[in-house]
Amino acid sequence: MRVLTLLWSIGLTAAALSAQSAGIPPEWETRKLLDSLVNNARKLEPLVNEINPGSWKDQGAPDAYQAQWQSVKNAILGLQASSGQLAKDPTRLSFALDTLFRLDGLNVYLGSLASGVRRYQNPALADLLLGVADENSANRESLKQYALDLANSKEGELRVMESEAQRCLGIIVKQPPPPPRPVARPKPTPVPAPAKDRQ
Repeated sequence: MRVLTLLWSIGLTAAALSAQSAGIPPEWETRKLLDSLVNNARKLEPLVNEINPGSWKDQGAPDAYQAQWQSVKNAILGLQASSGQLAKDPTRLSFALDTLFRLDGLNVYLGSLASGVRRYQNPALADLLLGVADENSANRESLKQYALDLANSKEGELRVMESEAQRCLGIIVKQPPPPPRPVARPKPTPVPAPAKDRQ
C-alpha cells in the first residue's frame, strides 16, 4: 500500500510541474503563433500556383525545378498539417519539432525555387515569394524558442520524476522487512488404533 501511495505522490509532483511549466507561453499564445504560420503559408499558395516550371525547359532550365516546385507545394501542406497537430496538443515536443523542421524545409525549397523563378519566369514574382516567406522569420524564431522552452520543461519534469522515484525507492529499501508469517503446520491425521487380536 505504501508503494502505491509513493507512486501516486510522484504522479502528483509531475502533474504539478507540468501545470506550472515556467518557461512555456500559454496555449492561446502558441495557437496565435501557429495561426500566423498557417496564414502565411496560405499567402504562398496562390504565388506558388503561378509558377510554371514545365515551361522553363525551353529556356534550358534543369528538370530539378519541377521537383522543387512540387516539394514547395507539399511543404506548405505539411506545415499546415503539423501546425494543426501542435495547435491541438501544444505540449507535444515532437509536434513542435515537426512544425519547425517543416518550416525550415519550406524556406530552403522556396529559396532554391525563387532563383529559378527569377531567372526563367518573373523576377518580381521571385521577390514576392521571398518577401512573403520572410514574413515568417519572426514566427520561426518564436517557434524555435518555444520548442527549446518545451524541451527544457520536459527535461526538468523527467529529472524531478527520476529524483522522486529514487527517493521513494530509498524509502522502500530502508523499510524493515515484514515479519515472517507463521507457517501453518498441518494437523496430524489421527491414525486408527490397530485392532486387538481376538481369540
